Amino acid sequence: MQGSVMILPLVILVIIGTIWGLDNGLARTPPMGWMSWERFRCITDCDTYPKQSISEQLYKDMADQMVLEGFAAAGYEYVNIDDCWSAKERDENGRLQADPKRFPSGIKALADYVHNKSLKLGIYGDFGTFTCGGYPGSKFYMQEDAETFASWGIDSLKLDGCYTSRGDIPVGYPIMEKFLNLTGRPILYSCSWPAYLPNPDYEAIAKSCNIWRNYGDIQDSWSSVVSIINFYGKDSGNFSSVAGPGQFNDPDMLILGDFGLSYNQQQVQMAMWSILAAPLLMSNDLRKIKRDSIALLQNRGAISINQDPLGVQGRLISTKGKIQFWSKPITPKGNYAFAVLNLADGGSETLVPVNGVALGILDNRGYNISDAFTNKYMGAIYPNKNLPLTVLPSGVFLGKAFLLPKEQ
Repeated sequence: MQGSVMILPLVILVIIGTIWGLDNGLARTPPMGWMSWERFRCITDCDTYPKQSISEQLYKDMADQMVLEGFAAAGYEYVNIDDCWSAKERDENGRLQADPKRFPSGIKALADYVHNKSLKLGIYGDFGTFTCGGYPGSKFYMQEDAETFASWGIDSLKLDGCYTSRGDIPVGYPIMEKFLNLTGRPILYSCSWPAYLPNPDYEAIAKSCNIWRNYGDIQDSWSSVVSIINFYGKDSGNFSSVAGPGQFNDPDMLILGDFGLSYNQQQVQMAMWSILAAPLLMSNDLRKIKRDSIALLQNRGAISINQDPLGVQGRLISTKGKIQFWSKPITPKGNYAFAVLNLADGGSETLVPVNGVALGILDNRGYNISDAFTNKYMGAIYPNKNLPLTVLPSGVFLGKAFLLPKEQ
């Protein structure tokens, strides 16, 4: 601990006197994978809940299922441990250690298991003195913890922000980024920095973090999904503008395949997270997930929008009643992805007239429209000429707009 206390002021001086930023080459498109928190929370009683507790077996099971069920082939690669994995105390050398009962083989062995399946292992920490669940935090131990994670073969770190003062957050998160880089191991850095501040500096955050949470935890409910979509629609502080390759806003986990969403609502979350260029981090039980949820999570059209190399975050362009119109540019240049989102909860489907003005795509040549989920051709739209599209209650039309060629 004394070593970290001594080195902390020196690192702060480096930050003040030098301009540097994250340069780990990771997350050139939004990361894809699985995370335990929303579905399995902080279940630690492995005697009562052997299949649900936060344990090495849970993460091995999810790694197995990611390969067996085709998720790995679809692009999902991170298996992310969240809170409550560690022992309540550090070891005699001040280093973090896994709970010996729930992780008897240790994190290094778990990382080896995951790597042998050509997947990557992520872990959870906290910038404060404790994690949100009351386990040891990294404050005053950031160098030791970064080195420990690297020695275990960790590929991603989610750093939460409980049990610290707000004033320390803009300084502390870049310090951990620096220590991660100094290990020499590429470790994707997920920050909760903006989630704990009323007016976060997104440009500074993007210099230090690959992805960052900026809203409350998602819950297993439609209202939670809608609240996140509306937050991103407001785009307070213009946080969408800093998103791009290597740096993405994170609206939190995908809850497809859990308990709280209908099929149409699951389709909404997959569509909107794709439009938002959001990390696609599932939190569900892949051992029990239904086939229709698997099909949505692995839908090639939606994933291609999410993983488009431009990395542009989609924006809310216009609203008409309960209908929202979102769009984002995609490759090749001049093309777009878009979503027509119906937040009405009435019993009848809605025929929505869609034109280029509503979506902010204004080339007079017009655009051919396809359904991204089915790849079905739907017709053409122009800036001021409508194409009627059917959108179900609590549903979405996810489309691609391909610019028509110039007339010869």
